[in-house]
Amino acid sequence: MTDRRPPDFLLVGVPKAGTTALHAALAQHPGLHLSPVKEPKYYLCGDAPPPAYRGPGDAHSQQEWVWRRDDYLRLLDGGAPGALRGESTPFYLYSPEARRRIAADAPAAKLVVVLRDPVDRAYSNWMHLWMDGLEPVPDVVEAVRREPERIAAGWAPFWHYAGLGRYGEQLDDLYGLFDREQVLVLRYRELVDEPGATLTRVLTFLGVPDLQVDDIPSDNTRGFVEHGLRSRVLGRAIRLGAYAGQFAPPEVWRAASRPAVRLLHRGGAPSRPRLTPEQREQLIAPHREDVARLEEVTAQSFADWLTYRDGGTFASRKGG
Repeated sequence: MTDRRPPDFLLVGVPKAGTTALHAALAQHPGLHLSPVKEPKYYLCGDAPPPAYRGPGDAHSQQEWVWRRDDYLRLLDGGAPGALRGESTPFYLYSPEARRRIAADAPAAKLVVVLRDPVDRAYSNWMHLWMDGLEPVPDVVEAVRREPERIAAGWAPFWHYAGLGRYGEQLDDLYGLFDREQVLVLRYRELVDEPGATLTRVLTFLGVPDLQVDDIPSDNTRGFVEHGLRSRVLGRAIRLGAYAGQFAPPEVWRAASRPAVRLLHRGGAPSRPRLTPEQREQLIAPHREDVARLEEVTAQSFADWLTYRDGGTFASRKGG
């Protein structure tokens, strides 16, 4: 019989901070077995179907959540004898309920957290949804301003651009549930600037031999979709298709929407717009108190997050 058990380690945060690349790198290690489904989201559910989120595209996405315990534990089967089992769901750090479920179900687990400048993270998050035609607001500052009403309307956590970046609050709570020795906090820029050394830190933390990896992939850069008639028409069509997609399997919706998304990207601007100093100040202002809390909780400085960077190229946005 399979020794079925909860994970030995989890990548718990944060979205748009390199967890997909880190998951892929760790999956190459013979002493580790990573869930073949990245982001199963099991601990967001608590052995119940996921909430009926109502943002654009949410209904079809939640069909992919793995909420039945047997299905979840089956994802952790496999790997070499004695291999450590793990998974990556970067929303776990954000969810108080997920943090508590993990503590109850896997109290000895090791947790890896990757933090990214909250403004850069929110900008990348907004850009992701805008480029997919799902974000209806063409301005990141305005989209963040609408966050409370979106949450009240039941939009999924991926739309919580600012809330996902309140790391001080989240880590403070996490440290009340797990010993600090069980939590490794990294910065996104470390994954980008020093991938080999950062991966060595993770493997050492997990207690497995080092594995030489020369590079961890950077983000996928696509031409920017400028706001205009085409983006309004195609974006509306994609969002309507996403609504209809809730009545079909996710792979069917993706296949049906792919031509419209390709058309949306056609002729996109070669570079993404830079955040102005005024935009960055508006976006960082609500985080200043939480950054101070993060510094107190971690005994690290995050002062660089409070200064201006243009946010145009990947090299400049990686600063978190």
